[in-house]
Amino acid sequence: MEVIAFLGSPRVDGNTELLLTEAIRAIQEQGHEVKTFKLNCLSIKPCQDCGGCDKTGVCIINDDMTDIYQAIREADRIILASPIFFFGLSAQAKTMVDRCQAFWCEKYLLKKVIPAGLNGRKGLLMLVGGMKKDIGIECGDAAAKAFFRTVSVPAHEVLGFLGVDAKGAITDHPTALKDAYEAGKRLVQI
Repeated sequence: MEVIAFLGSPRVDGNTELLLTEAIRAIQEQGHEVKTFKLNCLSIKPCQDCGGCDKTGVCIINDDMTDIYQAIREADRIILASPIFFFGLSAQAKTMVDRCQAFWCEKYLLKKVIPAGLNGRKGLLMLVGGMKKDIGIECGDAAAKAFFRTVSVPAHEVLGFLGVDAKGAITDHPTALKDAYEAGKRLVQI
């Protein structure tokens, strides 16, 4: 089973990364490898809305998204982990999602869908933020849902934690790390 994960946090060893690490640990314990993309460490230019992918479904920008496009095509399971910034995905996560416009053109304009493969395709969205209102999770999930459906992931679980801001504070949450671990286990079940 091909599993990929996108870490959308710029904070090294922050709350988002701690959650993602637990989900990945559970997946690895089930015998699966996980290819992780630390988006803040990659060179990904924002979508230019140039129309270059409209007729081909292929982005004309040559940067680190090239490897991500291939990984998404081959993935059975996709994890998107992001902090909530101003009620949305981080800039790093949103930039990657926006560059999936090429997949949107391929799917909806060219009518070419990424095949589901033998294991089907499932997703996991992990969000953590300092605010206490659910709107942060709702807005982040709206963008993630558009991403997941565009790359032919018909269903995804949402794991969100609010009121968690300081670096490492997620470890003080009574269930967060265990919840992330269990979500990772569920993700790779067939």
